[in-house]
Amino acid sequence: MAKTSSLSFILVAVGGAAVGFLAAQTLPLSAEEVPQEEAEQTQQAETIASLERLTVDERLRGEITSASELNGKDGSRFNRYALSLEEDDIVEISLSGALQGVVALYDDQLQLLDNAATVRHRVDETGDYVVVVSGNDAHSYGPFTVNTRVVELTDADSVTVGEPVDSWLQGTSREVSLTIEEAGLYQLEMRSDDFDAYLEIRGPNGYAREDDDSAGNLDARIADFLAPGEYTLTARSAYSDGDGVYTLSVEPHELPGDGELRNDGALTPDDSLNGWYSGQELNYQVEIEEAGMYQIEMHSNDIDSYLVLEGPNGYYREDDDSAGNLDARIADFLAPGVYELTARTAYGQSSGMFTLSMQPHDMPDVELRNEGALNPDESINGWYSGEPLTYQLEVEESSLVTIEMRSSDFDTFLELSGQGVAASDDDGAGGTDSLLEERLLPGTYTVSARGFSTMGSGLFELNVSMEPTDIPPEL
Repeated sequence: MAKTSSLSFILVAVGGAAVGFLAAQTLPLSAEEVPQEEAEQTQQAETIASLERLTVDERLRGEITSASELNGKDGSRFNRYALSLEEDDIVEISLSGALQGVVALYDDQLQLLDNAATVRHRVDETGDYVVVVSGNDAHSYGPFTVNTRVVELTDADSVTVGEPVDSWLQGTSREVSLTIEEAGLYQLEMRSDDFDAYLEIRGPNGYAREDDDSAGNLDARIADFLAPGEYTLTARSAYSDGDGVYTLSVEPHELPGDGELRNDGALTPDDSLNGWYSGQELNYQVEIEEAGMYQIEMHSNDIDSYLVLEGPNGYYREDDDSAGNLDARIADFLAPGVYELTARTAYGQSSGMFTLSMQPHDMPDVELRNEGALNPDESINGWYSGEPLTYQLEVEESSLVTIEMRSSDFDTFLELSGQGVAASDDDGAGGTDSLLEERLLPGTYTVSARGFSTMGSGLFELNVSMEPTDIPPEL
């Protein structure tokens, strides 16, 4: 194990985020009686032997109180325990209970090996180790349970469909082989509580894919069609410096409904289909026979959906997250004609299944005014489709003018100009709604109502009020 040249027993423990010197104990042994290194080793061995012992696969209950040992650096309290470990074992030490704390593991020379809420460490040498349980800070007290176990891992160089494997990553990447016997849709995942997982796959005919966080919580997922053949999976951390336990799994990916995928062709009103995105955008044709309002949505649990709709007379709309949960929605008035719909992901190289649907959208049960005059103390409704809507506002006497724009469909944005005035607002009404309050002299002004982004669309409400007020002449 690691050696130290220190003449005293210096224990480095973790309390909160700080690392401090907690204790320094010496034995009454002179250099004349015992060689210095042997004295230190004897001192440390006797100190470890005097500690309460933990046993692997058994739970030990304890409590951090004001009588526990003090970390003089940050004021946290701690308890120490001895633990015997075997070479090449991967030990997991975790805390449960009321205490908000961390656990630290030291070797027999009292060199810090790891510290976290849950510590996993591959043992280099059989012997006694020191476990320190510490509160997060000076205010952390309470009962706790220390749980210790040996993690059963495999060093196998292959993974089989339907049989997850647990393994250990030590800084560098690890390669395993995968045999696909039947062509189909498969989902590969790499999960770890210890580091940011990163998964790569290479296969026949130059096939290559990689992923970082598609499984969430810094875990990796690749879902794709795989042809029969031999593949190589590379498991690593995102920054090539991860140590710890990870789980690697390969499972068949079931298709919903009738299992049919449509990656091109026509999308019609009242239609719904399943598609598979694997890095290349997919194109569909939308034919509108009757002018009206339509809603197109793209939902996926695997990718960040993105829709682009192009049509007659330069019509262009796109959307990322309007349907919520990284799903896309385009809801708009569509004139008769043929439109090109592109389904893809917002960014990255992720792949996965999605559902694409199109439905006629009920017309709002309100009168829509997308241009014209704005009158004091009135509310109007309009429909935003990516292009600013302009209105005229006539101010007959000096007034405090308030204009409010609200929408539950998109992030609103207001602009006011005229008579030397130029003002704008994004979120002044709270949330994503807009508010302008301006003292205006008599005259004609232009109000522009739009979305903060051209990708938004939907119904909005515009409210105008005026209150006569004196406006002092400019100095």
